[in-house]
Amino acid sequence: MGTNNRAVGSKGEEIATRFLIEKGYRILDRNYRCRFGEIDIIGRDKNYLVFVEVKYRRNTEKGYPIEAVGYHKQKRIIKTAMYYTKIKHMYNFDIRFDVVEIINDKIRVVKDAFNCN
Repeated sequence: MGTNNRAVGSKGEEIATRFLIEKGYRILDRNYRCRFGEIDIIGRDKNYLVFVEVKYRRNTEKGYPIEAVGYHKQKRIIKTAMYYTKIKHMYNFDIRFDVVEIINDKIRVVKDAFNCN
């Protein structure tokens, strides 16, 4: 990932974090990394422990941002999330995987975008 892409990604994650806080999420971690992968945002939404992937696009010419969260990306996120819950001893929470999709200046949360099954 080049410097410009990293800067765009960081900006998108900052926008998503503020948006999620406004929606009542409590942010626990950002840019969590381990040997299995990376998760952009980890937070709590009511009784859920939520693992959030943030995707930004200037427009939909190349498809919607959520389409970039394919099968292999989902599996990496799930594996990373399971590791996180284990090392943080967070066993008593329902888990959800959300995607924050940012298209130019429009933002939406796709709750339960994918699951562990």
